[in-house]
Amino acid sequence: MSTARHPYEDLIAHLTATSPLGPGEAARVVADVLAYFSESAEEYVRRRHAELKSRGHTNDEIFPRIARELRGRRVAAPELSLRQLRRIIYG
Repeated sequence: MSTARHPYEDLIAHLTATSPLGPGEAARVVADVLAYFSESAEEYVRRRHAELKSRGHTNDEIFPRIARELRGRRVAAPELSLRQLRRIIYG
């Protein structure tokens, strides 16, 4: 059995104490959340643009929406102009 501590052991313990999650499930939730927020701004812009395009949104709707979403990201992304957002997508 490994004696290494999980870097978020306190968070996992909190989740198991305050929810019906077991330690393994809580560790997976923490890993999923960390992976979600590990996207760079460029990766996020590309992913969201593709998602919104696939739902039929136009670029005139998409770029302002992504700019608003970036401001609310947990790990702050740099402030990007609409032109910069377009350059990420189209080069």
